Amino acid sequence: MSGCADPGGSVGAFLCQAGQVLRAAGIEAPRQEARMLLAHAMACREEDLLRDPRAAVPPPSAASFGVLLRRRTDREPMAHLLGRVGFWALMLETNAATLIPRSDSEAIVEAALASPTPIRRILDLGTGTGALLLAVLSECPEATGVGVDLAPEATALAARNAAANGLADRAAFVCGDWAAAIAGRFDLVLSNPPYIESAAVPALMPEVARFEPALALDGGVDGLDAYRLLVRAMPGLLAPAGRVVLEIGQGQRPAVEALARAAGLEPVAVRPDLGGIDRALVLRAG
Repeated sequence: MSGCADPGGSVGAFLCQAGQVLRAAGIEAPRQEARMLLAHAMACREEDLLRDPRAAVPPPSAASFGVLLRRRTDREPMAHLLGRVGFWALMLETNAATLIPRSDSEAIVEAALASPTPIRRILDLGTGTGALLLAVLSECPEATGVGVDLAPEATALAARNAAANGLADRAAFVCGDWAAAIAGRFDLVLSNPPYIESAAVPALMPEVARFEPALALDGGVDGLDAYRLLVRAMPGLLAPAGRVVLEIGQGQRPAVEALARAAGLEPVAVRPDLGGIDRALVLRAG
């Protein structure tokens, strides 16, 4: 690692040595991540690095890169190091207060946009970065939405993301416990709740288990605690013909559907993620 932080080193040397360090730390795409980190440290684009691999890395950038590299070898997520992540067509600020948006969750957006009825009012429960709400709003220019999260840091972050993506005039964020702070009826309710079984959380990959908030991961002994709360709240929140789209974990579809039916909701569709796993469960009032 000290070699990678050598102020006299070239871009190519830094990338080569950093790739070796990241590979030894168990990172799956070491060269790619090395480029991302060095571009971030040098405030340039990755293609700029490749254009002139013999260019010298300035000492301040070398120092910043060394810090980033040490944090990544400790398995801190790239999204935390870069401070941003792409989701749908948006670029979102991220930090340790929220779950990092993942491409699997884009199935929720796809399922929401497939609604056969117009979407005017949207509620996002457990909004985190605001990813789900903001992605749907970006595709529905006449819609407005409210995002709710228990963590004040999350609602502040989501508000910044709304402003950065030009959606602040159509999105509001409230700090509260699920739907307890919400009144009114919505055409669409979204949620990516915690659904990992408590005993399985410590065994998740280090980037998740050590650096993402347990509040956004731990779904209780059977992983279903949040769903029990959510489905009971839905009948009082849905407008006529309104729909709910929930993210679910692998193998959870039958159990969540059973909870929904017991609460008077009818499962109407499921959409898989890119890996073919059932990820977005669509419900409507029964």
